[in-house]
Amino acid sequence: MTVTGPDFVALQVRDLDRAADFYTGRLGLRRLPGPPGAVVFDTQPIPFAVREPLPGVDLDAATPRPGVGVALWLHSDDTQALHDALADVGVPILVAPFDSPFGRAFTFTDLDGYAITIHDKR
Repeated sequence: MTVTGPDFVALQVRDLDRAADFYTGRLGLRRLPGPPGAVVFDTQPIPFAVREPLPGVDLDAATPRPGVGVALWLHSDDTQALHDALADVGVPILVAPFDSPFGRAFTFTDLDGYAITIHDKR
């Protein structure tokens, strides 16, 4: 019995519709059919989703923010342009664009405070 690697990633969010609108409107992700209480996006090679919190999860009690200690990286075909678009509308940028082994990269926080790093190298 062997685990072969990540197969699905989901973030628990305070407001499902608002979070889904952020990821579709600001990052350009496309929705796929999904189960109740979740919005699944058409991301490759691993599906990404936002979902309602599981019972007992209190996102407001997460200190200093949800997901601390987890590094979530998403690929973009134009990291700098996405950074500029997000910064222009006031999305908090945690790490300014920099050159990395994974191409140009930067880190922002989403509406629930998750740190998301965007990079452009495949």
